[in-house]
Amino acid sequence: MEIGVMLGASGPDANLAAHIDSAKKAEADGFDSVWMANIFGLDAISTLGFAGRETNRIKLGTAVTPTYPRHPTAIAQQALTTAAACDGRFVLGIGLSHKVVIENMLGQSYDKPARHMKEYLSVLAPLLRGETVYFNGEQYRVNGLGINFADRPDVPLVVAALGSIMLDLTGRLADGTITWMTGPATLESHIIPRISKGAVAEGKPQPSVIVGMPIVLTNDEDGARNFIGQTLAMYGQLPSYRAMLDKEGAAGPADLAMVGDEATLRTGLARLRDIGVTDFGAAISASDPETYARTEAFLKAEATG
Repeated sequence: MEIGVMLGASGPDANLAAHIDSAKKAEADGFDSVWMANIFGLDAISTLGFAGRETNRIKLGTAVTPTYPRHPTAIAQQALTTAAACDGRFVLGIGLSHKVVIENMLGQSYDKPARHMKEYLSVLAPLLRGETVYFNGEQYRVNGLGINFADRPDVPLVVAALGSIMLDLTGRLADGTITWMTGPATLESHIIPRISKGAVAEGKPQPSVIVGMPIVLTNDEDGARNFIGQTLAMYGQLPSYRAMLDKEGAAGPADLAMVGDEATLRTGLARLRDIGVTDFGAAISASDPETYARTEAFLKAEATG
């Protein structure tokens, strides 16, 4: 299992230079990957393209870019361009976002989200492979369009799939899933078997399973969980994440976080590795700089050990 770090996309510290420096530092520290959220700040795909020009080895991926605001042909062009800037180290992570964002904030319909994603992948995936697309769906109609790209890089495509239908179509049409607010029991019993079944049905290799999770190295477990519970409370209220928390038997994000001493964190990471997680994206959720630095140092040792 590869170990990477997650970057935010909004807030006072979310500036382009800082994120590029974070990616460079992650590479220098020996981490395998950097995963960047795309919320209401920096555009993650573009930011990682800039970071790709200033790094050499590290994998760079979005976690995740919402589909509804961007036509699949547009995101295909942007992803291929960013992958070229990264010398083929870019992973495109996409997701539906949430009804409160798509309908309430953007004014678009969130009706039939699984159908939307199936159509979206039916256009996007072949474009990334360099194919010409002929597709006539309810939401998207693309006729005879291809993207001409010299020295086209490979762009792994992963989807923030949590529900059964989404996991099945992701296994069939994409390269893997990327999760958030999803614990090890749910990954083992639901996420990994369901997406693997879809991949097997299409004769595809075992899909990537990229897991983002709050983590903090501390002897004050109660204090750390209180901090996580406050800062990540909104994720316990969004329906798709709430469903995963309920599957795990977790009251909220604080119960899902990986919190404790070195032995506790190593046990948690080992469990993820053993159940088939391919990539761990560490969302370091520390309340102070010293705890953040200790957690980062621990993860660095795990990534390079």
